[in-house]
Amino acid sequence: MGRRLTEFLTPSSSSKFRLSLVAALAVASLLLAAALLHPESPFFSLPLRLALSSRRPRIYDPTCDSRAVHRSYSANNYHRTPSPQPSPYLLAKLRDYESLHRRCGPLSESIDPTLNPREFRTDDCKFVVYSPSQGLGNRILGLSSTFLYALLTNRVLLVDFGPDMEDLFCEPFPNSTWYLPETFPFLFQLQTHRFRASYSYGNLLKKKEEEQNKGGKIDQDGDSSSSPALLQIFLQDKYNEYDKLFFKDENQGFVERVPWLVLIHDGYFIPCLFQMQSFRSELEKLFPDQETVFHHLVKYLFSPSNQAWGHITGFYEAYLAKAEQRIGFQIRVFEPKQTPFTAVMKQITSCTQKHRLILPQSDEVTLRNGTSKSILVASLSRKYYEEIDWMYGRRRRQATGIAVYQASHEGKQHSGDNSHNMKAWMDIYLLSTSDVLVTSSMSTFGYVAAGIAGVKPWIVMIPDPYHPRGADESACERAINLEPCFHFPPWFAYPDPPGTGGPVGRCEDVSWGLKLVGGHKTRR
Repeated sequence: MGRRLTEFLTPSSSSKFRLSLVAALAVASLLLAAALLHPESPFFSLPLRLALSSRRPRIYDPTCDSRAVHRSYSANNYHRTPSPQPSPYLLAKLRDYESLHRRCGPLSESIDPTLNPREFRTDDCKFVVYSPSQGLGNRILGLSSTFLYALLTNRVLLVDFGPDMEDLFCEPFPNSTWYLPETFPFLFQLQTHRFRASYSYGNLLKKKEEEQNKGGKIDQDGDSSSSPALLQIFLQDKYNEYDKLFFKDENQGFVERVPWLVLIHDGYFIPCLFQMQSFRSELEKLFPDQETVFHHLVKYLFSPSNQAWGHITGFYEAYLAKAEQRIGFQIRVFEPKQTPFTAVMKQITSCTQKHRLILPQSDEVTLRNGTSKSILVASLSRKYYEEIDWMYGRRRRQATGIAVYQASHEGKQHSGDNSHNMKAWMDIYLLSTSDVLVTSSMSTFGYVAAGIAGVKPWIVMIPDPYHPRGADESACERAINLEPCFHFPPWFAYPDPPGTGGPVGRCEDVSWGLKLVGGHKTRR
């Protein structure tokens, strides 16, 4: 009775037992892995959680090499066009925000990691957490929009960056960090669909409508004790009619009482904020010139890290610095298999030739003056660089001094790849040093480059099999300002009648999109 198991095993049976045990353990491991990685499992985000837990502490770095150059509003060697000056009111508001971030941010004592998630509240600090999911251009637009919302609502902005965003930007806020702390009680569930099901504002509105049949409205009065500790605001392109009600003034009273918001969005929703009466007057004081909102935000928030700055300046000094004129081409084709290469090149060449963007009115002038020009091509594909190099570089280099360059060509977009995002950030910033900028329709990458540059781009209308354009449309159109387009606005945000006044109008490159237009009248 007290003998060990091995005493009952013969050599042959012992071997069989070991094999059976190994097989059983292997099967158990596979079943456990399948359970953990299932989307409905509460452990689905465990790999992300472990990756986040290994991050080294970050803090605002006063030695950020790019900050002085990037935030400069005067002409400099990198950006020759002087930037529009921010309003004194905006500068004062940013200083106030920096004080708030120091008082309530992750390095303060305001965030108590010992609290139960259901009791996770703060006394006098409110937060908005930005959680991205798409490409770098979208993330910069989404984070800029979220920061402006934080500025308007007196919230502290925190970012839920994963390892793929490692060391891209310097910390923007002095003596603090904008990274979501690892002790955040909801971090474990943040990347799972269960999080949206449990904490979504849109789902809450829908539930209230079903239960009370009151049109999806929530009691806007009441105190903070009757509101949830956290809400997820889902504003991605597939957001539903209930999610969109976030942009209704009457719903902001309830949202204001919630201490923690998690905002899921990768676009530029600022035009919708200008359409809300509760924010309009403050926005007009912050930005008297409503055509440079994004320019000021991107200058303030996104200074390249020292690692990124090393890549940027190395390429810039080697190939772009000595050129008398710098021309940037940003070419983004969303459906390369359905969009012929020749059709895209036809649009590009028609644009550059019609508007004389590369060669002057007479090629003889270029030959006589020997003007030096650098053309930078930013594209996932190398074939556009090779074609432009043949057209303007190799054929004319001896006579005109035109040289064509490409910093990277990744082939396709790699989501979740830090190396890919570093190259994308380098391309965006190098494009922003252009004197003439040619971008692609619907491309958030191009919106960001133009915003940093302070240069109104020529937008090439890339053929799109899913959204064909009319035959009478031109190959390209000059943007009326530096503002990006919000591609998926709610129906109630459109101006009425469209394009006839007010701060918001239709986009040049997306007929259904909205952008800030100031006093301009858009063509649609």
